[in-house]
Amino acid sequence: MSLTIAPQPLTAEAFAPFGDVLEAVGTPDKMINQGLCGRFHDRAILDFSDGQAGISLFDAEARSLPMSLDMVERHPDGSQAFLPLSRAPFLVVVAPDDGGKPGTPVAFITAPGQGVNYHRNVWHGVCAPLSEQGQFAVVDRIGDGPNLEEFWFKEEITIQG
Repeated sequence: MSLTIAPQPLTAEAFAPFGDVLEAVGTPDKMINQGLCGRFHDRAILDFSDGQAGISLFDAEARSLPMSLDMVERHPDGSQAFLPLSRAPFLVVVAPDDGGKPGTPVAFITAPGQGVNYHRNVWHGVCAPLSEQGQFAVVDRIGDGPNLEEFWFKEEITIQG
């Protein structure tokens, strides 16, 4: 059996079951720095069972579509936010939980300036910048113990271009 998934544009409404879309759109919550900088305040729910929030840098090789989806992962002890350091698009793959394993995956492509925050325990794909190598600031749980669960698909899943 095989499954082909068509990515859709990333919107806050479509992504809400899985996490938060991070973007500076609309009117800022307040103006700071002598009125020269708009602050879009508190845009993600950071959720950790223990440990602390840390900021790491990821440097990911570019992927291209169509792409095979072999594996998804989740982090039971903490949310994980990906903030791109460029305006290039990246692929976001998520799946609902189905009794402890991922259900049918859903794919999104970010618009320039968008990032994501995966809620704690949400199945998601790997970091997949499109068109060019991608660097990301990643905010997630730093602490003792494992915080990673992987699921390898037995069926062939293709994310189409």
